[in-house]
Amino acid sequence: MSEALSLLTLFGSSFLSATLLPGNSEIVFVALLSTVDTPAELLLLTAAVGNTLGGLTNVVIGRLVPVPKHHPRLALATAWLQRYGSPVLLLSWLPFMGDLLCLLAGWLRLPWWSVAFFMLAGKSLRYVVVMMITLKSVSFFS
Repeated sequence: MSEALSLLTLFGSSFLSATLLPGNSEIVFVALLSTVDTPAELLLLTAAVGNTLGGLTNVVIGRLVPVPKHHPRLALATAWLQRYGSPVLLLSWLPFMGDLLCLLAGWLRLPWWSVAFFMLAGKSLRYVVVMMITLKSVSFFS
């Protein structure tokens, strides 16, 4: 697979995984880290940016679509966001809860740039951890 196609595949997987659509970008990320000659830093950047843009898509959806008032996790997530603000989006990488946090950040009209910053930081940290584990495992088994 060419480098451009690898990066495009990773970007698409990362973007879609961060939206309300099901997906698991970590599998694609690990597979590419293990099999292609693309620099790990470039794969990390591609995955983090794609995943962040997908999360920001959820923020936009949250601004446009009203959130149901009696969702079981709504009260807790709303309380966190109202109390701590955008830094809660460091947790935006969490399955299901992260999607809800992104939607609520839009619904609560949190400041766009701080939302993007904390979301990028949280999602990047997750990929850094996955990358470190993968690269250590690959070197251990080589």
